[in-house]
Amino acid sequence: MTNAATANDALEIYTNILKADGPAGLAFLNKRVPHRYTGVYQLKDGMLRNLYLFDKQGQHIPADIIEVPLQDSFCQFVLREDGFSTSNTLRDRRLDGLRFQGALGSYHGLPILDNYGELFGTLCHFDAQCLSLDDSEYEFLRQAARLLPRYINTRALRDGTAKVEHHATSAALVA
Repeated sequence: MTNAATANDALEIYTNILKADGPAGLAFLNKRVPHRYTGVYQLKDGMLRNLYLFDKQGQHIPADIIEVPLQDSFCQFVLREDGFSTSNTLRDRRLDGLRFQGALGSYHGLPILDNYGELFGTLCHFDAQCLSLDDSEYEFLRQAARLLPRYINTRALRDGTAKVEHHATSAALVA
């Protein structure tokens, strides 16, 4: 089986998970990588707000990653550059002076567009440890980010009519 076939099979599995369980399927995405966290963040009024988070360790979600000002976040690079990946935040000069440089060891994120093609937020893997993400997995994450708007009620979230409830191992949308 080729890598392309494997990626296509995984994307089909991910799509089926979204259809059956929705809304983000982060446990599946996180299982594919060594990173502790996989999350979806929404950009609204200059803040990145965590909507869904999967934590491999099943711990309480740290308050400092639930809502982050855009200027303090790594997500700002995702939004500006159509994706951002760093395996070592301390050595990445693009991050000099940012609040989370060094606190997070690695970050790999891509933009999420809403159902109308407008910027909604980010999908990312991150960890306190310095962990790499190979190119094929980053491309898989890009494809996952393109699928997500079909399964997240982005209009309700943008308009504030949906409520998000965080749990230890994931965050779930409550409509």
